Amino acid sequence: MTKTRSELKTEAKQMLKGRWGSAILLNLIPTLIALAIATIMGVTLYKTLTSLGVTLDSLATSTTDMTDVSGSGGTGGGSGFFGGLLAAVFSAGISWTYLDLLRNRKQTISPFSDAFRAFKSPFLWGVIALYVLTSLFTFFWALLLIIPGIIKSFAYSQSYFIYYDVYEETGNKMGFLDTITASRRLMNGHKMELFVLYLSFIPWYIVATLTLGIGYLWLNPYVSATTAAFYDNLKVNALD
Repeated sequence: MTKTRSELKTEAKQMLKGRWGSAILLNLIPTLIALAIATIMGVTLYKTLTSLGVTLDSLATSTTDMTDVSGSGGTGGGSGFFGGLLAAVFSAGISWTYLDLLRNRKQTISPFSDAFRAFKSPFLWGVIALYVLTSLFTFFWALLLIIPGIIKSFAYSQSYFIYYDVYEETGNKMGFLDTITASRRLMNGHKMELFVLYLSFIPWYIVATLTLGIGYLWLNPYVSATTAAFYDNLKVNALD
């Protein structure tokens, strides 16, 4: 039986009960790492430019001139792609942790190891391949119109869960294209359900923003746990 949005959220909150502290830290680790990387890169770049005698004013002027001539889309697109890839790897591992907790495969959250689950063999290359392929497919569909691209992004949304599940259950890695196809089939008739589920969190996003972002510490684990419950419910119903 398909669970309602309210039931999925209740299931997520029950799973997080008594684990909020570790769940917050689990979701916070990728943000802290990203900030650390950005800081290190910024300091390194500044020191390098300073050693070459380049001032911030001259750099700003030359950057503006280059932008006027060639535009700035290429660099931004590249950094956005790799930033999205890094976020996808972290997000996959975190989502798998919540899925295992929902299924009682795990009893506790180990933030400093669970945050890096998808970086380990055999999952890393799988997540990278799935991210690249789904990004390409979504991009090509979006070339037709924005709406088809959005629809396909929801169709492919369960790929990371499926890839993880198949390996955990069989010990074998599922083909990347087969994984994407399985996600598309699993989401057949359920894409709108997931879309509305995401929309239902909008009030909480507003509240989190009004708290100067502090509320996201609780909201992000809540959303991740709920989407894990959504996938688990889909799979249970698919097997019935």
